[in-house]
Amino acid sequence: MRGFRPITIAALSLITALSACSVSANPGGSPQNTDQKADGPVAIGFSQATQQSPFYVQLREGAEAAAKQAGATLYFADAGGDVTKQNNDIQDLITRQVDVLLINPVDPQGVQPGIAAAKAAGVSVVTVDRPVPEGAVSHVGRDNKAMGALVGKRLSEELGAKGGKVIEIRGDAGGAVARDRSAGFHEAVAANLKIKIIEGPYSDYVRSKAVTAMQDLLQVHPDVAAVYAHNDDMALGALQVLKENGKDKVLVAGVDGLMEAVKQIPDGQYVATALNDPISLGTKAVDTALKVQKGEQVEPSIDAGTALVDQDNAAEYVGDGEFAQASK
Repeated sequence: MRGFRPITIAALSLITALSACSVSANPGGSPQNTDQKADGPVAIGFSQATQQSPFYVQLREGAEAAAKQAGATLYFADAGGDVTKQNNDIQDLITRQVDVLLINPVDPQGVQPGIAAAKAAGVSVVTVDRPVPEGAVSHVGRDNKAMGALVGKRLSEELGAKGGKVIEIRGDAGGAVARDRSAGFHEAVAANLKIKIIEGPYSDYVRSKAVTAMQDLLQVHPDVAAVYAHNDDMALGALQVLKENGKDKVLVAGVDGLMEAVKQIPDGQYVATALNDPISLGTKAVDTALKVQKGEQVEPSIDAGTALVDQDNAAEYVGDGEFAQASK
């Protein structure tokens, strides 16, 4: 552990509106005086894009549990989907003398000022779930293109020769996760010439927004054959609308392995999801951050792995957790 690290002029020039930031420490350790850290635990800053999804709530919980297990202090900040607030949060974490930063970016380009400030202050950055073009020592995530492809292939098989319209409810505009989950899906269904993809609005991975989107889309496309959403939370929102309108034959698929979705699969309308266990992802992200802090070599990209969940194996994944566990 090092002692006090002065913030450079370059970093100070980027620090604005710190009073608007909200940063908390996890139960794994109490906040330390920023001038008295030499003998304290490793301090990890975690700047999260949002908490408006079960996935991100669980990602935080996984990171907090891993930090507590390692005897580290984890300072957490929720950007609430606002990239300006995220940059301010990052500045606040830097002033707390964190040893390493975990960042789940709201916007991979928009968060660059915060990453630049971390670099100027000598704080290494590890991104989690959503990558950035540059500035991170390592990225811990999953192959979102593979996830989209797994689900796309399965949904295409289920639609068969009849094909039909498939409404795609997308995640966030400009985000790498949404881009890759879309690309993988499109490539997987391309061989089925009877499938026509209708690209719906960006619903930011939030169920309530997907419900509104699906209500509007169903008015325009009453003959829809299936819905693919970039996460299970949005897919479940679409499923709710379909059931309310008597569309029990319209197939639905999502991504993330949300347990609520996994439990729907045996009934047949919800066809498939892809594993994206956030607890194990948060754990791996903290483990990677600790290695970076110790000066160990880490891979620039760390894939936490995925798998398809459908009617053939859904029963194996049903459990008490909020998400299906990737280790099964």
